[in-house]
Amino acid sequence: MPSRKQRGHDTERIVAQWFAANGWPYAEPVGAGRSGTDVTGMPGLLVDAKARRDFTPTEWLKQHALANGVMSFVVWRPDGYGPDKPGTGAFGVMMRLDDFTTLLHSAGYGTGEDQ
Repeated sequence: MPSRKQRGHDTERIVAQWFAANGWPYAEPVGAGRSGTDVTGMPGLLVDAKARRDFTPTEWLKQHALANGVMSFVVWRPDGYGPDKPGTGAFGVMMRLDDFTTLLHSAGYGTGEDQ
Protein backbone atom coordinates (compact mmCIF):
# COMPACT_ATOMS: atom_id res chain seq x y z
CA MET A 1 0.00 0.00 0.00
CA PRO A 2 1.47 3.39 -0.95
CA SER A 3 2.21 5.95 1.73
CA ARG A 4 -0.04 8.96 2.19
CA LYS A 5 2.63 11.14 0.60
CA GLN A 6 3.03 8.78 -2.38
CA ARG A 7 -0.75 8.70 -2.85
CA GLY A 8 -0.71 12.50 -3.01
CA HIS A 9 2.02 12.53 -5.64
CA ASP A 10 0.20 9.85 -7.62
CA THR A 11 -2.99 11.90 -7.51
CA GLU A 12 -1.21 15.01 -8.82
CA ARG A 13 0.17 12.93 -11.69
CA ILE A 14 -3.23 11.39 -12.47
CA VAL A 15 -4.94 14.79 -12.45
CA ALA A 16 -2.24 16.30 -14.70
CA GLN A 17 -2.57 13.38 -17.11
CA TRP A 18 -6.35 13.83 -17.18
CA PHE A 19 -6.05 17.49 -18.14
CA ALA A 20 -3.24 16.80 -20.64
CA ALA A 21 -5.56 14.37 -22.42
CA ASN A 22 -8.54 16.74 -22.23
CA GLY A 23 -7.48 20.07 -23.67
CA TRP A 24 -4.38 21.17 -21.75
CA PRO A 25 -1.55 19.29 -23.49
CA TYR A 26 1.14 20.98 -21.37
CA ALA A 27 -0.38 20.04 -18.01
CA GLU A 28 2.25 18.56 -15.67
CA PRO A 29 2.36 17.79 -11.95
CA VAL A 30 4.64 20.11 -9.99
CA GLY A 31 5.77 17.62 -7.35
CA ALA A 32 6.40 18.24 -3.69
CA GLY A 33 7.57 21.43 -2.10
CA ARG A 34 6.03 24.05 -4.38
CA SER A 35 3.28 26.34 -3.22
CA GLY A 36 0.41 27.36 -5.45
CA THR A 37 -0.94 25.09 -8.14
CA ASP A 38 -0.34 21.34 -8.17
CA VAL A 39 -0.54 21.23 -11.98
CA THR A 40 1.33 23.59 -14.30
CA GLY A 41 0.66 24.18 -17.99
CA MET A 42 -2.89 25.43 -17.39
CA PRO A 43 -2.69 29.24 -17.72
CA GLY A 44 -5.23 31.16 -15.65
CA LEU A 45 -6.10 28.11 -13.54
CA LEU A 46 -4.97 27.04 -10.09
CA VAL A 47 -5.40 23.30 -9.54
CA ASP A 48 -5.22 21.81 -6.07
CA ALA A 49 -5.13 17.99 -6.12
CA LYS A 50 -6.14 16.29 -2.87
CA ALA A 51 -5.93 12.61 -1.94
CA ARG A 52 -7.33 12.70 1.54
CA ARG A 53 -9.21 10.53 3.98
CA ASP A 54 -10.57 13.56 5.78
CA PHE A 55 -13.01 15.83 4.00
CA THR A 56 -12.45 19.48 4.97
CA PRO A 57 -13.88 21.51 2.08
CA THR A 58 -13.98 24.80 4.00
CA GLU A 59 -10.25 24.52 4.73
CA TRP A 60 -9.49 23.63 1.11
CA LEU A 61 -11.51 26.53 -0.32
CA LYS A 62 -9.98 29.02 2.14
CA GLN A 63 -6.58 28.12 0.71
CA HIS A 64 -7.82 29.59 -2.58
CA ALA A 65 -9.32 32.79 -1.19
CA LEU A 66 -6.26 34.78 -2.33
CA ALA A 67 -6.13 33.31 -5.83
CA ASN A 68 -7.03 36.63 -7.44
CA GLY A 69 -6.97 36.72 -11.20
CA VAL A 70 -7.10 32.96 -11.66
CA MET A 71 -9.89 30.46 -11.47
CA SER A 72 -9.10 27.97 -8.75
CA PHE A 73 -10.55 24.58 -7.99
CA VAL A 74 -9.87 21.46 -5.95
CA VAL A 75 -9.81 17.98 -7.45
CA TRP A 76 -10.07 15.37 -4.75
CA ARG A 77 -9.62 11.64 -4.74
CA PRO A 78 -11.57 10.14 -1.83
CA ASP A 79 -9.96 7.52 0.32
CA GLY A 80 -10.52 4.04 -1.03
CA TYR A 81 -10.50 5.02 -4.70
CA GLY A 82 -7.74 3.82 -6.94
CA PRO A 83 -6.26 5.71 -9.87
CA ASP A 84 -8.58 4.21 -12.46
CA LYS A 85 -10.88 6.40 -14.54
CA PRO A 86 -10.72 9.79 -12.79
CA GLY A 87 -13.44 11.24 -15.02
CA THR A 88 -16.07 8.61 -14.25
CA GLY A 89 -17.09 9.51 -10.73
CA ALA A 90 -14.27 8.49 -8.41
CA PHE A 91 -12.71 11.99 -8.40
CA GLY A 92 -14.65 15.15 -7.54
CA VAL A 93 -14.19 18.85 -8.24
CA MET A 94 -14.98 21.72 -5.90
CA MET A 95 -14.59 25.45 -6.43
CA ARG A 96 -15.58 28.75 -4.88
CA LEU A 97 -19.05 29.97 -5.78
CA ASP A 98 -17.75 33.16 -7.41
CA ASP A 99 -15.43 31.17 -9.69
CA PHE A 100 -18.22 28.73 -10.53
CA THR A 101 -20.58 31.59 -11.41
CA THR A 102 -17.91 33.12 -13.67
CA LEU A 103 -17.42 29.74 -15.31
CA LEU A 104 -21.17 29.37 -15.95
CA HIS A 105 -21.39 32.85 -17.44
CA SER A 106 -18.36 32.18 -19.66
CA ALA A 107 -20.07 29.04 -20.91
CA GLY A 108 -23.17 31.05 -21.87
CA TYR A 109 -25.43 30.29 -18.93
CA GLY A 110 -27.41 33.00 -17.12
CA THR A 111 -27.70 36.61 -18.10
CA GLY A 112 -24.09 37.51 -17.42
CA GLU A 113 -25.26 40.38 -15.24
CA ASP A 114 -24.61 40.70 -11.52
CA GLN A 115 -27.68 39.66 -9.62
